[in-house]
Amino acid sequence: MVEMAALVGFGLGAAQALAPQSTAIWPYDSYHDLRWLLVYHDSWPAFVAGLVVVVVARGVLSAGLTALSWPAETPRPSMRQLVRRNIEVAALATVIISPWAAISVAFSAVALSWYLFASVIPLLVIAPFLLRAGVTAHWWKGLPSVQLLLWSVVNFLVITAAGAVIVSVPQWWRVPVAGLAGVANGLLWRTTVIAAVRHERPRWAAVPVTPVVIILTMATAVAAPSLISVASGTTGRWRPPVTAEPLPATVPYAVIVLAGFESGWDGQLPADPRVAHFSYAGVTRDGRPLPYAPEATHRSLDSSAALLAAQVDALHRRTRRPVALLGESEGALVIRTYLEKFPHSPVQAALLFSPLIWPGRAYYPPPGHEGWGTVAGWELRVIAALTNLTKAVDASPDEPFVRSVIVEAPFYRNRILCPVPGIRMMAFLPLVSAAEAPSGEYSRIPVVEVPALHGGLLNRRAIHERAMRFLAGQPVTQPWRGYVVLQRLGAAWQSPPLVLAVNPIWSTSREGDPALSGRICQPR
Repeated sequence: MVEMAALVGFGLGAAQALAPQSTAIWPYDSYHDLRWLLVYHDSWPAFVAGLVVVVVARGVLSAGLTALSWPAETPRPSMRQLVRRNIEVAALATVIISPWAAISVAFSAVALSWYLFASVIPLLVIAPFLLRAGVTAHWWKGLPSVQLLLWSVVNFLVITAAGAVIVSVPQWWRVPVAGLAGVANGLLWRTTVIAAVRHERPRWAAVPVTPVVIILTMATAVAAPSLISVASGTTGRWRPPVTAEPLPATVPYAVIVLAGFESGWDGQLPADPRVAHFSYAGVTRDGRPLPYAPEATHRSLDSSAALLAAQVDALHRRTRRPVALLGESEGALVIRTYLEKFPHSPVQAALLFSPLIWPGRAYYPPPGHEGWGTVAGWELRVIAALTNLTKAVDASPDEPFVRSVIVEAPFYRNRILCPVPGIRMMAFLPLVSAAEAPSGEYSRIPVVEVPALHGGLLNRRAIHERAMRFLAGQPVTQPWRGYVVLQRLGAAWQSPPLVLAVNPIWSTSREGDPALSGRICQPR
């Protein structure tokens, strides 16, 4: 309740769903602490000092909760032993969870829902193994009981539900809701401590199961970015129906189609001469888009917008038609950047597929500099370096595309799904992306919710047909209405956003801060 009251007092609405985790059972409590620390530190000394305070405070609090929960019929270790053991567990949990907390920060920077799932799923795996750590001396041997497994899942559900309720009720009602979540956490502490104390003979009692699980779980942090890239459907050659088939005669536009991150194009021309494939490599002297490799998509958004401007002008001159832009994922960001940088253009329509929602919620400085999120940036660099050993295309948290999102966070946090004067706009949002959107307003343009994962929407026949109807000026139906519900259910698992006014890089911006107001598209 103390954390919630402070967040309500400061008005940081986008982080209030995290408060119930402050008294949760292992490892959700440490995950709560690390996300705050990785976002809100501005130097190595500040991080180290904060880490020491967090580990000691977490260990003492957990020792107290363990002592209060200990079954009366069983002899309890001394308070000094419990404090020492729980501080050790807090330090260990910090090491184990740190890569996943850093990946959560990466999610806040680029707002890709796969990163959120990649950072939360390992917690579910290791939770039942860590629940014994602050209670028994040989917690690292043997399998956890079925009861510990079930109670760890229950705590995950309680945290998720509490976060959803918190972002659904008025501001000051959130304090008592957090209090009720604390009561639920207290009951879970009692049940898990009792279950751990009474689980005297675990299966495989001589086998160091927990260290093996921890090592394997941490190792998956290296594979996570590669799996995310594959799962999001952004890699490889891309030829959706809009480039493979002629446009309907009812469409009055020439069309440019923009693929997403680490896509590639072999130069194969679209079936309709009114359609052009945007090239991240630029154009020839006569204005024809060049083939490009996946590495070309790593360029900054300003640079891609400048290339798009040249290709828009070339297509407009060739077809003498107004231009419509269709972009997926990174392509949607390029479109929105272009519309901001080039307000007077032949473009009259824009369709955004799988756009990133509220990106730029975290910051880390370039190598050689200190600033907010310094340690998170170095953790992400280490993870990326290890991941690149197994990837065909190297990626970096400092590549121009990612850096442009972070540096221009005030704009991208506010304006991606805002209307642009003179432009017909619509967004197609995969329902899974609702988990990436903090509580609050996320769009002021028409939206079609799609039961799908991030990426690959333009490859779907039903989505293609809806897009063509929109371009032809026909109504587009909205069959799904589950986005807000999923948005609220994901609120507890996001990293706290860095307030715009705190970061000197952002503080001169005229944009409002949705992290405080919960609203986008505010007047500048």
